[in-house]
Amino acid sequence: MARRVLERGIIDTPHRILQNCGQVFRYAIATGRADQNPVPDLRGALPVAQHKNFPSITDRVKVGELLRAIEGHRGTLAVNCAFRLAPLVFCRPGELRKAQWADIDLEMGEWNYFVTKVKKEHVVPLSRQAVAILKETQPLTGHGRYVFPGARDHTKPMSPTAINAALRRMGYDTKTEITGHGFRAMARTILHERLRLDPAIIDHQLSHNVPDALGISYNRTKFIDDRKVMMQTWADYLDELRAGAKVIPLHGNAG
Repeated sequence: MARRVLERGIIDTPHRILQNCGQVFRYAIATGRADQNPVPDLRGALPVAQHKNFPSITDRVKVGELLRAIEGHRGTLAVNCAFRLAPLVFCRPGELRKAQWADIDLEMGEWNYFVTKVKKEHVVPLSRQAVAILKETQPLTGHGRYVFPGARDHTKPMSPTAINAALRRMGYDTKTEITGHGFRAMARTILHERLRLDPAIIDHQLSHNVPDALGISYNRTKFIDDRKVMMQTWADYLDELRAGAKVIPLHGNAG
């Protein structure tokens, strides 16, 4: 099966097929239904999948220009609010567009949801700026399930192409400059390199499933107090970049 998929020019899927087959064989061995797992011997028969990083903007001047362009974007209120929220929460685009009101506590300033990619519950501390944006859209969409519903069918989430389409309308090349997913790399790079924040705290906020030094995997509430401070610091930093102000990073030289 993996070979037939590969013949269609698809590289990633055959690797996932073998991964799933390996899980089946491991279970079969554990339950006495098989004696060996042939999958490891087959991995070398598949070409290595080449993963490209999503394009992003990390230069502070260009980030400020992007944020001002986002602020001036003219679209539906739902798309505008999602667009403005994206850099503040830097979650995966699919998680943002599928955000549900039932998962958001504006009083506590938290957004709790299940991350399908890592199969874990996740919490996003909401900055004052993020809460303000959500309160802006709540009168329009708060009666429904999704925070950012589709333009034609409010029972479905916003289109997966909405953010990238908005970026292209503003003149950004989503293949070489910035994509909706690129806000994650933007935050990861600037928070660490300019604001000098602990990568472990950043990675937990990015919901990366990376074990710590003790081998303990991702925990939704780990570093939660530090993450709350970080998210507010990040929002304030973006406000300064949007305003074109000279920003002095924490614990370091001018950024």
